This record gives sequence, structure tokens and C-alpha cells, in this order.
Amino acid sequence: MSQFNPCFLIPCYNHGNTIHAVVDQLIERFSLPVIVIDDGSQAETQVVIDALGTKVEIIRLEQNQGKGGAVIAGLKRAQQLGFTHALQVDADGQHDLASCSKLIEESKTYPEALVSGRPIYDESVPKGRLYGRYLTHTCVWLETLSFEIKDSMCGFRSYPVERLNEVIAKQHLGKRMDFDTEVMVKCFWDDVEIRFITTKVIYPENGISHFQPFADNVRISKMHTLLILGMLLRIPSLLTRKKRLQKSLQHWSKQTESGTYYGIKCLLFIYSLFGRRVFKWCLKPVMYYYSLFAKNSIAASQEYLYHLKHYSAEHDIPLPKKLTVNQHLSSFAETILDKLAAWKGDFSVKDLTIHNQDHISEAQNQPRGCVILGSHLGNLELFRALSLRHQDLTINALVFTEHAPRFNAVMQAVNPDSSVNVIQVNKIGPDTAIMLDQKIDAGEWVVIVGDRTSTSVENKVVWADFLGKPAPFPQGPFLLASILKAPVYLLFGLRDDSKKEAHFDLHFEPFSEQILLPRHNREQALQDVVTQYAKRLQFYTLKAPLQWYNFFDFWKLTGKSNDK
Repeated sequence: MSQFNPCFLIPCYNHGNTIHAVVDQLIERFSLPVIVIDDGSQAETQVVIDALGTKVEIIRLEQNQGKGGAVIAGLKRAQQLGFTHALQVDADGQHDLASCSKLIEESKTYPEALVSGRPIYDESVPKGRLYGRYLTHTCVWLETLSFEIKDSMCGFRSYPVERLNEVIAKQHLGKRMDFDTEVMVKCFWDDVEIRFITTKVIYPENGISHFQPFADNVRISKMHTLLILGMLLRIPSLLTRKKRLQKSLQHWSKQTESGTYYGIKCLLFIYSLFGRRVFKWCLKPVMYYYSLFAKNSIAASQEYLYHLKHYSAEHDIPLPKKLTVNQHLSSFAETILDKLAAWKGDFSVKDLTIHNQDHISEAQNQPRGCVILGSHLGNLELFRALSLRHQDLTINALVFTEHAPRFNAVMQAVNPDSSVNVIQVNKIGPDTAIMLDQKIDAGEWVVIVGDRTSTSVENKVVWADFLGKPAPFPQGPFLLASILKAPVYLLFGLRDDSKKEAHFDLHFEPFSEQILLPRHNREQALQDVVTQYAKRLQFYTLKAPLQWYNFFDFWKLTGKSNDK
């Protein structure tokens, strides 16, 4: 599944005269799959839909559910088929299909957003409909305490399938003419980004309208009443929505790390004086404080656990019975201790099981050094244990963050004699490559993480599946490994939570004798390498699911401005 894998979604109720032409135009212009939902149509329309044959995926509802019910059924089917986005188009031909290009491009650029058409009407629009829309706009602005929703009634939309199905599962939604407006308001409440493109809309002569003046007006009036009441309960959340969304789109490197130099020094003092058990008790109030103020990290944990559980259920992979945000944060807190202990040199041979020791010996005995690809799964600082065991081994760790000076200061205080060099870089340029090549020539190892996007050129990514959903992986580490022309290994340090005493598994495995990216198929070769890395990262994540410490939306780019 790629990052953007769209299909068209057409709810149809007795539009036998127009559905065939709409489908043919979409297929001819865009060559995308089409899902038609027959919403309990009469026999004549059913015959027309059946005649579409293999051109489309047909969903047949035995009884008429209403437009909303048809779209909900279509969204569920789209997710089952692996589509990331569903482009909703009406079956009556009133939408300008040429605007689908703009809809597709906007949705591809902002894949997490609900993208809707903002109608430009010609003279064919009934004046009653036009005035009714203005009244609905006013209600929606009140229900959201915002002017962000420019139009809530246009059925020309692109839905991010998985995100919409999450909203549908959590919210009660009307299934008829109230659906288009209600789903947009409740998506707004659930912090879904909403964007608009302009599109022409016509009302064809002899067009079929299923609007029932009395019943639908009563239904819509009831909907707006309930939405206004719902707004009253959400006033604090709605007033802070914009700020919350801005924070959620903050690049990981801009998130200020919790704690201070003196705070970490204090924790280190407690650990040194009283040991691990007392230290773990002291972490409890720290994590309570963290849970109160680190809202973005909590949201990221929830997002990660959702994908983890969903993927595991689909593939029948057993997980620990209790996987909660609190456990996730507590695991992170314990890893803070593990990192300090690793740098302090407190791990002995009995605390550590090194898997594939023969590969470590092989890498160390080579005339040149090697590249180690790590991640933010588990405790990468366990490579400190390697430098303790192999005294003649020098390890260089690249840190892509603006907070590295503080990290360096703390680690220098923990262990001034460490043989691990922490090198801060903002981006990988020729000077960085030359410096690291010299270290490789000297037989030193270079450790770099491959699971966080660049701090300077965020959009230089390769999309690869991780836990069933495309995620952006940085190009830089893999390009660097290719330039250095050195053997590449993977390193994962995982705590064994099944044991009472601290014990760790250090997994060291060969990844590539040399990453080759030939010019004639460079893009595909890079895609293959990143996909291979993502698969191994996923494998070890499923072994230690609570030791995943990427506390940001891993599956989304932020839209951060990139340096040129």
C-alpha cells in the first residue's frame, strides 16, 4: 500500500439515467478504481449498475439507507480493499468531474485532511437551496466556534478512509440528508483538518432530487439543535483546537525535551545513592507530572497503540494483555534509567544477552569500520555496553537534534571516560560525509537512527509500510550508508520485561554488505532498502511493543518548511 491510494465512491439511489456516464468519465479521465453503492435502488437502476460489470466494485444495500448510510458502507469497504482515500462524487452528474484533479492533488498534498468542494453555482441553482445553505453555514460556524468550514453541504469530497472510519465508530451520525453536514462538524470536533477547493456545481434539468422537504427539514433542524448542545460541552476544546493542531504538526526535533540538566543530574544522584528500586519509585511523580503536561506525547502514544493493536488483530499476532498509555509512558520512564545506567557503565555481562556475537566479531575484525542503523525502539544507548566489552572499539553516534548539546553535557557528567562520541549534525552534507568516511577508514563505527525524518529537509523521505500504514522514513541515513561504502548492520537494544531484575537483549544483525543505489534505478533501490529496514523495525517492535519511543505522529509529515 502506498502513501496515497485513492478510489472513487459513488452513492447511487435510482440514478440509472446518469450513473453510467459519470462512471465512464471518471475511469477515462483518472484510471482510478470506482466503488458504486447501490442504496436500495429500483430494478431499472439495478440493471444499469449491473451492466457496469467489472469496471466497478458494487456494494448492494437491500434497503434504502440514505446518502449517509451509503457513504458509510462505502468507506468501510474502501478500507477493507486497502484504499487510503475515498473521493465521493454524486451519481446525478451535478459535480464538475474536471475538478477531481484539484481534489486529488489537494488530498495527496494533505493526506490526513478531509478535502471538500466549495461550490461555485451557475444560474441553475434553485434560490431556496442557495438561501438554505447560508442558514446552514451560520449554524455550522456556531457549532464549531470557527469560520474554518466554508461549506458543509457539498458532497464532492475526499475522505481519509481510516481516519473517517475512526470518527464514524466513535460518533453517532445521521444517515440521510443530514450526513454531509454532521460528519464534517464531528470531524472538526475530532481534530480532523478540513480543507477546501473551489468547484463548479450545476443542477441538471430533470435531475432527480431525494430531498423530502418536511421530513428532511425536521431531521436537519434536530441535527443542528443537538450539534449546538454538543458545542456547549466542547467550548474549551474548540477554543484551543487551532493551537492544538499546530502543536500536533510540530516536527519532532522542535519538541523541547522534558527535564533539565539539573533534573537529570538529580535523578542520577538518586540512582547512584539508592539504587534502581528507589529510583523507580522517584520516577512515579515525574511521570505523573509528564502525563499532565505532555498532551502531544499522550496523543502520539494513543495513535501508536491504535495502529499496533489493529495490525496485530488483522495478522493474528499475540500482544501483551495490557497495553495502555500509562504503561507506555512508564516503560519510557524506566528506559531513562536504563540509558543513564548504560552510559554510567553499570551493566555487567550477566545483565546483557548479546545475540549474534559472531557478527560483532566479524564487523570488528574488518579493516574498515561499519555503519550501524538504529532506531528509537528500546535503548540504543546499549551500544555503550559494546564499547565496554571491546575496549579498542570507538563508536560515533550521530544525533539529529537541536538538543544534543544538553544531551552531551549530561552524558559527559555521567561518564567522562566514555569511548562513545556523540556528534551533532543538522543535515548530512559533504563535510559530514568526509568526516565520517575518515572515521570509517580508521576502523571506527558510525551509529545513525533511521526512523526519524530530517530536521532540515523533512520531505526527503521514502514511504514504507509500518504496522499496516505508510510511514515516512528519512532518505539521509540510507544515502549516507551508500556514500560511505561500508558494511551496514542493525542494532536493537530491548529490555526483557519478563524478568524481575534488569536484563537486556542486544540484537546485532547484518543488513547489507554495502548499500548500492545505481543511477538507472536509484529510486527503486532506495525504496527496497527502506522497506527492508521498516520490516525489521516492525519485527522488533512487535517483540517489545511498549518500548517504542517515537512520541510524535510517526505516520504523518508536518508540512514543516524545508531548507533549500
